[in-house]
Amino acid sequence: MNKNKCAIIFGSNGQDGHYLNQLLNNLNFQVINVSRSNAAICGNVKDYNFVQMVIKENNPDYVFHFAAISSTKHEFLFENHETISTGTINILESVKLFSPNARVFISGSAMQFKNDEKPIDETTHFEASSPYSIARIQSAYAARYYLNKFGLRIFIGYFFNHDSPLRSEHHVNQKIIRAVQRIASGSNEKLILGNISVQKEFNYAEDIVEAVWALVNQDSISEAVIGSGKAYFIKDWVEHCFSLKKLNWLNHVELQNNYIPEYGILVSNPALIKKIGWRPKTDFYELANIMMHA
Repeated sequence: MNKNKCAIIFGSNGQDGHYLNQLLNNLNFQVINVSRSNAAICGNVKDYNFVQMVIKENNPDYVFHFAAISSTKHEFLFENHETISTGTINILESVKLFSPNARVFISGSAMQFKNDEKPIDETTHFEASSPYSIARIQSAYAARYYLNKFGLRIFIGYFFNHDSPLRSEHHVNQKIIRAVQRIASGSNEKLILGNISVQKEFNYAEDIVEAVWALVNQDSISEAVIGSGKAYFIKDWVEHCFSLKKLNWLNHVELQNNYIPEYGILVSNPALIKKIGWRPKTDFYELANIMMHA
């Protein structure tokens, strides 16, 4: 039924783009994958003329903005600003001019909210705690401006931690998985970790993308936090992943004594996204199995 529908995914090379591409292909969409490299269309979302050309030529029914550098480090200040903030404005202005009926998804992050260690929802205030959060906040305000001023159909999903076998070892969950795999295969290395008493969510990227799809296909809410609302200690992940290979984690892990984490706990209140029918399908233990045996 959606054979002639068209969707553009900016930032298609990440895990979210991968799983969304799968979902849309299963629905017989024409999917235009856009990334800086290794995509059907190669280009940078910070380039307004490029973004305008892609949207004008394809007249999409859906546009998804996943492009980002997923790091809060100050060294990525300008790249985060260009990719997330400027990228959002480039997409929204191009949609306004050439595809005003398109449904547009702008990805947000749990990291842009003030975290007082209580469950975060859509009413929680933003806090500019890093260059990454600044870019995300600017992006959200741009989306609200285009929604309220021009009536575009824009949706923001604030992602809480989610992983998959496609994650790089830059992310601690995958760092742990890969180390366990190597140690189980005979490596004598020690896994060096920071504070494993931190609590966060362990969601599966495929589930999160299904929430995105549910969000953009309804009209009652425009912004929603997307997460399970269930937090686990990083220690729980370490212990369980080693146990999958019948190893005692205490024999293979070294902790950094002076490591200061960004937060003690980061957890969502997903009541609103659940009102439109979405529920995560994959729990903490199933995610570990998927990533370990990928």
